[in-house]
Amino acid sequence: MTREIMIRAATAEDALCIGVLGMQVFLDTYATEGIRNSIANEALQAFAPQAIARLLAEPGVALLVAECNQHLVGFAQIQLNARHSMIDAVNVAELQRLYIQERFTGSGLGYRLLQAAEHRAARDGAALLWATVWDGNARALAFYPRRGYALLGAPTYTFQGETHGNRLFGKTLSLTPA
Repeated sequence: MTREIMIRAATAEDALCIGVLGMQVFLDTYATEGIRNSIANEALQAFAPQAIARLLAEPGVALLVAECNQHLVGFAQIQLNARHSMIDAVNVAELQRLYIQERFTGSGLGYRLLQAAEHRAARDGAALLWATVWDGNARALAFYPRRGYALLGAPTYTFQGETHGNRLFGKTLSLTPA
């Protein structure tokens, strides 16, 4: 069976499915040793349908979804005009999330969504797209360099009172399709 996947801009009607998909991928990625209060609280707060609806309505935020047979299987979240203290460039955007349902990893969908996010950020004026990746996410740490992203630093990220190591990747953008 061929799985045709369409990438499109998210709509308000997608908030519930983006939230549940986000929670699923978040837990698969970060709850590698099980669930504890900090992980549970972060997942429930970050991916509540109301939180996703607010993101969808926020100027400067773009969400792209990957859809297969009318089911969401991935999404990318971009914050435009998102400066980072380790990046000197202006006109930069942040790839805040690139989430793919586990059964669709390795299919090229992550790369397609990343390309769509890069194009959207460039179209909206970003000269560079950056992303932070958790030190414990080996798959993502290998993915970004393969896609032309350079390692720019090693910031930390704190959520729910816990601080975690990350890697900062960035890529210069152009409007020319890859």
